[in-house]
Amino acid sequence: MKTLDFITEDLCLEPRLRIALVTETYPPEVNGVAMTLQRMVDGLIHRGHRVQLIRPRQARSEVAHCGGDYEEMLSRGMKLPRYDGLRFGLPAKAALVRAWSRQRPDLVHVATEGPLGWTAISAARKLRLPVTSDFHTNFDHYSEHYGVGWLRQPVAAYLRRFHNRTETTFVPTAEMARILRSQGYERVEVVSRGVDTSLFSPTRRSDVLRAQWGASPDDVVLISVGRVAPEKNLPLVLRTYAAVRDACPEARLVIVGDGPMREAVANECPEAKLCGMRIGEDLAAHYASADLFLFPSLTETFGNVMLEAMASGLCAVAFDYAAAAEVARDMDNGLCASGRDEAAFIDRAVRAACDGALRRRLAERARASAEHFDWERVNDQFAASLLRAWQGAHPAAGEAGADRLLGAER
Repeated sequence: MKTLDFITEDLCLEPRLRIALVTETYPPEVNGVAMTLQRMVDGLIHRGHRVQLIRPRQARSEVAHCGGDYEEMLSRGMKLPRYDGLRFGLPAKAALVRAWSRQRPDLVHVATEGPLGWTAISAARKLRLPVTSDFHTNFDHYSEHYGVGWLRQPVAAYLRRFHNRTETTFVPTAEMARILRSQGYERVEVVSRGVDTSLFSPTRRSDVLRAQWGASPDDVVLISVGRVAPEKNLPLVLRTYAAVRDACPEARLVIVGDGPMREAVANECPEAKLCGMRIGEDLAAHYASADLFLFPSLTETFGNVMLEAMASGLCAVAFDYAAAAEVARDMDNGLCASGRDEAAFIDRAVRAACDGALRRRLAERARASAEHFDWERVNDQFAASLLRAWQGAHPAAGEAGADRLLGAER
């Protein structure tokens, strides 16, 4: 049975696709990829598409959701080493071929590059289904931070082969698209990221929360948000804080997130406030109640936290890389150090910590900039890109739509 419906709007035909989206992470797991995918799934459904989400079962008792324009297919998975709370999906080609033979999707979108994702591409190719993919994580870069740097080249080769098996690979920045093309990726398209500016807002600033951190209304609070892990460059956060403390003795450091480096960070910087994982309005209040956001990571493909901090009205200090290269301009709406210049990163943070007028001006500009990155625009772009991929595999789609509207049998 064909699964494609058509609707008429202003005499234009808009196909409603049945999209199988494959991912190894999804809420309630807390990470940038999971949160981004939930936004995109919601956006596809809001635009009239039907989504089948294929992901690893997160708990033994978990039951797949099924109803309306959204359904789930749960696969087997295993815990991801050194990433508590995350799993990777085991190979599932046979199960996917059976499921997609019974109810054929119009397009398969693979969001993560694990064994489940690889076999989803294989199943889609076997059934001659168009398949697209996302490049969310620089896994090859991570190898250097976990003592297996010798794996970087093999992992990079695997990722390139993985994505070149799909019609299109979506990346979040023009810089990432340029880098991947130079590495032999064949079909790359930019789909940016968004931020919820009603959730992440300066209005959520809380003097009560600041008092819990030991900060008065006039003290400067530095904040780092993300996984407390080697790939996030946290030693630079601690060195930056030490330099700021030399200039502003009452400064405070707040770290939001969890991970394998939490104990080491606590031992090295006992005065830091380690807040653990935060979500929703609680996370938004933590952002807005700080004054200076530190984002030193050099392994991101984007870094949603950058947009969240800017939307929260924070002056951000980052390298001109990933999200910062896309959305921030040095001394305009943030502070960006070139390349891997850690001395420049620290100097900018100290300057902002000591200059309240500069910090407030950049924070206001950051908020104004973040307001242009709304999820509605991003989801329009993502849905249109998937539709183009489907149309590329179905050049006669327009004729099919006309037949459908004339009452042809599905």
